[in-house]
Amino acid sequence: MEIRRLRTGVEGIDRLIQGGIPEGFFVAVTGEPGCGKTIFSIHFIYQGVIDGDKSIYVTTEESRESIIRQASQFSMDFEKAIDEGKLIVIDALMGREDKWSLQSLDIEALVGKIIEAKKELGYGRARVAIDSISAFWLDKPAMARRYSYYVKKVLSKWNFTTIAVSQYAISTSEAFGWGIEHIADGIIRFRRAVRSGELKRFIIIEKMRQTNHDRYLHEIDVVDGRGLTIIGPVQRRKEDLSLPSEVVRKILEAKKKAEEEIP
Repeated sequence: MEIRRLRTGVEGIDRLIQGGIPEGFFVAVTGEPGCGKTIFSIHFIYQGVIDGDKSIYVTTEESRESIIRQASQFSMDFEKAIDEGKLIVIDALMGREDKWSLQSLDIEALVGKIIEAKKELGYGRARVAIDSISAFWLDKPAMARRYSYYVKKVLSKWNFTTIAVSQYAISTSEAFGWGIEHIADGIIRFRRAVRSGELKRFIIIEKMRQTNHDRYLHEIDVVDGRGLTIIGPVQRRKEDLSLPSEVVRKILEAKKKAEEEIP
């Protein structure tokens, strides 16, 4: 049985996952701030515009205008796509009164707004990037798995392929939740490290169901006018890019707490 795949917009990443993300998947894109997750999300959505998919971008940590500017920096014209009715950017940060803004970080309101946007864009295959979904459980991390499952279950019925960014920070790791990874069909993990005084970024495909995916860590770069590019596989020890022990401890505590609180 042939698996239909959606191109991510980053050719090097598509090669790591046999040509793209399987249609209908819910994929977690995880990592610290500054690793390239938002740029990857922009690539994914703009490729949808090119491929004729109904494309929706949800931004919770930047304004709609900021996302449009970032896209233009990498030669992706979000503004034109919006004007032509090929793309909707839902702003969940600024709290405006316009049609494509969310007034609060409520998970049911988010899903309702995404479905409303799909109806506006019309019938057909759809893709959505939620950047980041972690914002919806900042004050209740134990709900991460339940909320993620709800989003996945509802959007799959509307023929969406979803990438959901899961943000975390070293100082506040518990607040961001880790339940999304338990229900995701795929996990694309971004990493960063400083080597010889220079910031390096990396990506690894930790999971992609129905896919014989690459299992190596790859160095990536962000290039003006182009966006994300794959430099190539790297040979590093696990401890070179592992989280500090204190953060690992907090993660384990948060996961245990979540399991205790959710029936």
